[in-house]
Amino acid sequence: MSRALQSPPYLKSGSTIGITCPAGFLPLEKALECAAILEQNGFRVKMGQTAGAEHFYFSGNDAARRADLQAMLDDPQIDAILMGRGGYGLSRIIDDLDWRFFCQQPKWIWGFSDITVLHSHIRQNLGIATLHGPMCAAFRSETKDAPHIRATLDALAGEDLLYQTEPHAINRAGMAEGILTGGNLAMLAHLTGSPSQADTDGKILFIEDIGEYRYNLDRMLLNLKRSGQLRHLAGLIVGDFTDCQDTTRPFGQEVEAIIADKVAGYGYPVLAGLPAGHGDINFPLRLGQACRIEVGAGGGTFFNPAG
Repeated sequence: MSRALQSPPYLKSGSTIGITCPAGFLPLEKALECAAILEQNGFRVKMGQTAGAEHFYFSGNDAARRADLQAMLDDPQIDAILMGRGGYGLSRIIDDLDWRFFCQQPKWIWGFSDITVLHSHIRQNLGIATLHGPMCAAFRSETKDAPHIRATLDALAGEDLLYQTEPHAINRAGMAEGILTGGNLAMLAHLTGSPSQADTDGKILFIEDIGEYRYNLDRMLLNLKRSGQLRHLAGLIVGDFTDCQDTTRPFGQEVEAIIADKVAGYGYPVLAGLPAGHGDINFPLRLGQACRIEVGAGGGTFFNPAG
């Protein structure tokens, strides 16, 4: 497999997880319920100032969100940082963060959706692996033993990640190995042309999204295609595209067809239907580490060994 980026130390019993909210508002009770479940699993939790804080759409103004995240990046006692929720807001503060201490003592950055901004920026500029996975609202008493929650804790502990998927209409047979990159499609398109844009050449790209109109998915995928981000992939993984909508006058293609059209001219394998993203089931992916996909008539296999 391709050489992975630097991976932060894996967690063990007694490791400390910080919870901060660098984007949208998160009710404090959701952060506290998540913290209780993490503590039941042997972790210590340090709650940030932005958990439960409000500033219109955000969990604090830009300065407060940046300061809270910066404090956790710089805290030598914190081993992983769980982003409380996504939404929007990281691109407003990403260029003002100081990464010097984080580079000296890397720690797992953990989340998804708008957190794709952090994932991509860290991978491109610092060469450190991160964890794409469920955030605070997913950790509830009724889900604490769900397979995707257990897999998330396993991922943080350094266990290999192995998932099997069912046959899918847009699957394309083949095997590919490469460094895993990607995340939320809207964020990947948003980052195009910025210092945080993903380098996808030779990589296995993962995409997912929620609540988008079909024409907008078409536009975002065209953005990736025209900027060359789909041209030289080793492979493509399609996660959940949840609650996507059509306009009153139909766009004319289903979501799967939109995706398939954008990669039709390339020969790499496509593995669709991986339960990761904004669905109720959101399996973790270690971005910046090597992975392998195998796709055939019987479905697909995703393997993300610990690096």
